[in-house]
This record gives sequence, structure tokens and C-alpha cells, in this order.
Amino acid sequence: MKEDLDKIKLSAKEWQEEVVNPKLEKYKLEKCPTRFYTPSDLNDFNFFEKVGFPGQYPFTSGNDPVPRWQAFAEAEAKASHRFEWGAAASSGAGKYGGFGTPKDYRDYLLRMHEIGRKAGPNFAFDLPTQCGYDSADPQAEGEVGRVGVAIDSFRDFEVVYEAYTGDLNIDKVASNFTTNAQAIVIIAMYAALAQKRGIPLEKLRGTPQNDVLKEYVARGTYIYPPRPAMRLFRDTLVFCTRHMPNFNITSIGGYHMREAGATREQDLAFSMAIGAAYLQTGVDAGLDIDSYAPHFSFNAFGGSMEFYKEIAFQRAARRMWATMLKERFGAKKKRSMLVRQMAGAHMGYINATLQRPLNNLTRAVIGGMACGMSGGIPFGAMPPWDEPLGLGHSLEAQQLGHDATRIMIYEAKLGEVLDPWAGSYLMESLTDEIENAAKDEFDKIDKMGGAIAAVENGYMHQAIAKSAYERQKCIENQEQFIVGVNCFTGPHELEVMTERSVSGVYSDKLMATAEERQKSALAQLKKERNGKNVSRTLKDLESAAKKEEENLMPFIIECVKSYATLQEICDVMREVFGEYHPGAM
Repeated sequence: MKEDLDKIKLSAKEWQEEVVNPKLEKYKLEKCPTRFYTPSDLNDFNFFEKVGFPGQYPFTSGNDPVPRWQAFAEAEAKASHRFEWGAAASSGAGKYGGFGTPKDYRDYLLRMHEIGRKAGPNFAFDLPTQCGYDSADPQAEGEVGRVGVAIDSFRDFEVVYEAYTGDLNIDKVASNFTTNAQAIVIIAMYAALAQKRGIPLEKLRGTPQNDVLKEYVARGTYIYPPRPAMRLFRDTLVFCTRHMPNFNITSIGGYHMREAGATREQDLAFSMAIGAAYLQTGVDAGLDIDSYAPHFSFNAFGGSMEFYKEIAFQRAARRMWATMLKERFGAKKKRSMLVRQMAGAHMGYINATLQRPLNNLTRAVIGGMACGMSGGIPFGAMPPWDEPLGLGHSLEAQQLGHDATRIMIYEAKLGEVLDPWAGSYLMESLTDEIENAAKDEFDKIDKMGGAIAAVENGYMHQAIAKSAYERQKCIENQEQFIVGVNCFTGPHELEVMTERSVSGVYSDKLMATAEERQKSALAQLKKERNGKNVSRTLKDLESAAKKEEENLMPFIIECVKSYATLQEICDVMREVFGEYHPGAM
């Protein structure tokens, strides 16, 4: 075999000199715009070590030999079943949403139930809630209920869940919470609600995002310094593992970093480093890795228009995560080693353009094809084509997205072959390249002391900021082309549009009055609650927060039950832990 590889390398050199270089000279090119892969690019390729079978370690070729969506594809087509987020209570949480006051969101959920969408709530919280402020705080002015629902207290939480009783009680539906810095308080509210309704905690299902480290790197909705924030992560991890075993612990958001400007390799390396920090937190707390790792998920990562590389990225991610769980953490259960995420490869929402937006359908289909070829469902609506045009995807855009998915499944038959690129010189080489580059970056972070240290010293944030600058510079200098944005923008190009019917999901009238209504409800709560009980539970929390070994979840549950507000709870911990202030770039 070595002799064959040597022969191929020699032939490749001759081909470059005799065939390729004359072409480059003819076209006056300094660099070849194409590449050809051969067996010499693979270097001692071992199928079992590098790929394996779908559903078996190292999961490069996919998590499942018979994906659920593929198992029922024929039956769904014959029944003309239309997929809708939240169409069935048993299907998990419904479509991501939330606005205005708790009553506004409750009423929206009830309207969804009337049209058959009976899955659990998938909370979007407004920015004050995400940052641990009540609606009456001066810093919340102008933001209450804008990008999500305002939740100031357990009473607000109870109001939302008035939509979920009887056959839709919280032991029968799953709930998702896009919450990070104050995730422990929101999870405490969920636990308190179950206790109040007499529902055992072990019956609760759902997923909090609970990925605070990426907030320091990308999104910015942090509250406390990283190490106290990781203590709160520890407390949620331990509490949920012991008392809420059907509840996920975190949904790691690598795509948030990608959208902030991270390169493909940074996205993968930083996601793995952050995941390793969370996993190590459980180990340090004395838990068995297989008791909690199966409850780690990924919100999403990856996301670009580079078709081959996005497929390779997903393959490398599965292999890298599985290898880390097995070799570094000693996991034994298969489920502990899986990258669990909603989809897979995708175009990246940030790549949807406002200019000539119908082109986004083409982009989404390319992302869906990459997903279908890398272990996921070929989803043609990530996102619908009118994503950049504002809140609310039109019915027409949703229809085209649905049909794009169906055409890829039923006509192109993308699901018939699992990991069709397995063994390809191109794909195996690309997968190795991406994994090796991510490993180098991961090892660099490891030598700093891990993800927490790389947040504290500003390394990850600065690296992403630099990459974002470089990407934008490439677009502006036409080193990277985006059709209709920085190329093919002449007067003869057409702006093609279609009808857009957008249902009134969020009432302008309700949005305009949400802040005053929410502040009024908060003032009323403070008049009605038992002030002494609130003070007692907050003092108990303060004492516990000063003791590193104490798990704060039981104390926060008691605060929640006393109707202490979100900010009152967070302020107690602000006093003990301090607040995070990023250093200069």
C-alpha cells in the first residue's frame, strides 16, 4: 500500500507540473481555484477508527442507523401529514415564542391549542428577564416584553402555565427555556410549579439552554463572573440529575458563536471546550459521567454556505465529542457520547440576505442537502426565505420551506443512504482537517486552564471579534462573494418577490402597552405577598450563597414560592458573587 501511495504522490506532482500549472499560466492565476483529492490525502485511513457504522462509536457516520423521520416518511406522505412545530403534546416543546406580558403569552398559547398545536411552551424571554432584572428596574425601560415574554416572578410563571392543565399538565408536555445566566431561577420556578400541582419532579421533561459560558463569548446576557456562574451550573446539574432525571441539563449553543463571527474551527473547538467544562463540573461534584452526560444537548452549531465543509464539520463534531466522552471522561453509555441536536448542517441564519430575499430559499435548500448528507433531516426551512424581513415568517415562505424538505426526501431521496460521503478521499480528508484544526485550538484552550480561564482572560471573545472583523473585511474587499450583496448587483438584475401573508402573531397594541401592564402587575404582587416570608427566604439564600458547598437550588425554590422576584433573587447573588465586567479588547 505504501508503494501505491508513493506512486500516487509522484503522479500527483507530475500532474501538477504538466497539466495544472500550464492552465494556471494560461489564465494568469496565482492560485488554483480547484482541488483534487487522492488516497494520499487520507494517511493511514482506518474505517473503524475514523468512521464506523451509523449508531456505533465514533458516530462519525451518524447517531442512528434508522432515523425516526425516515422510518415514518412513507406513512406521513400517504397520510398527507403536514409537520407543524408543536402539533402534538407528546412531540416535545412547541415553536419558539414569547412576547409581552405573561397573560399575552398565555393567550397566544391558548390560540395555538385551538388550532391543534398543543405541545409545551418554548420560552423566549425578554432581555431584562435574561439579565436578571425586573420590569420596573430603570435598566429595563423600553425592553419589557420586546424580544420575549417578561417573567418577574413565580406568579408570572404560573400565569403562562394556566394554558397547561388537565391533559396538557406539565407531566404530559415538555417545556423549553432559552435562559442562561438566571437559568437556575427559571428551573426553580418549574420545580416549584410541579410541587404546587402535586406532580413528582421526576416526571418533568424539558430543556433549558443553561449555557452561560457562551454568553461571555458571544451573546452577552451574563450576570455574575464566570466561576460563580459555573457554581450555579453545578447546582442545576446536580439537582436535575438527582431529582429531575428526564429533564435536560444544557443545550450548548455553538451557533451563537458562529453567528458572532467565529470561524468553523473556532465554533467546534470552543463548543467542545465549553462542553468539557460543563462535563468536568459534574465530575468534580462527584457524579458519574453516564448519569448526566446523556442529558447534554446542542442547540446547534455549524452554519455556512460551504457545502462540503459543513458536512465534514458535523462528522468531525460527532467524532470529537464521542472521543472526548469516552477517552477523557470514561463514559460507557452510548447515549453519553452522542451529539444530540435538533438538526445538523444548515446554511446559517446569518447568511440569509435582505437583498433579493427569495434567494434564501436556494440557500436553505443547499443547507438542507448538507444536513441530509451529514446525519440529519434534509430540512429546507432553516430558515424560511423571508427571515431577514422581520418577525413572523409568512405562510408562503413556510409552505416553500415545507415543500423543499419534502422534495429532498421524497423526490431526491436524500435519506436513502446514510453518510453517503463515507470513505470519500475528499470528505474523510476534510473531516480530518477540521477535527485536527479544532483539536489544536481545543488544546490551546486546555493549556490555559480550560474554557473558564479562556473566558476570564478574554481569549475566546477576542478571537471571535478578530474573526468577525476578518470576515467582514473579506466581504467588503470581494474576497468572499455573496450574490446580490457584493456581486451581481447591476441595473439589469431583478428583485423577485412573491406574496407574503403574515398572521398577526404579536399584537402591536399589546406590545405598546406591555411594559406598563407588567409594571402594574409587579407592583400589585409586592402589595399582596408576605413581605416577612420574602425577606426570610432571601436571607437564607444569602447565607447559603456564601458557602461554596451548598446547593442553592432548594433555597431558590423557597424564594420563588414566597414570590420573591427574579431580580430580588439575582440581586442577593450579585451582592455575594459580584457582577461580571468584560475587560478592554
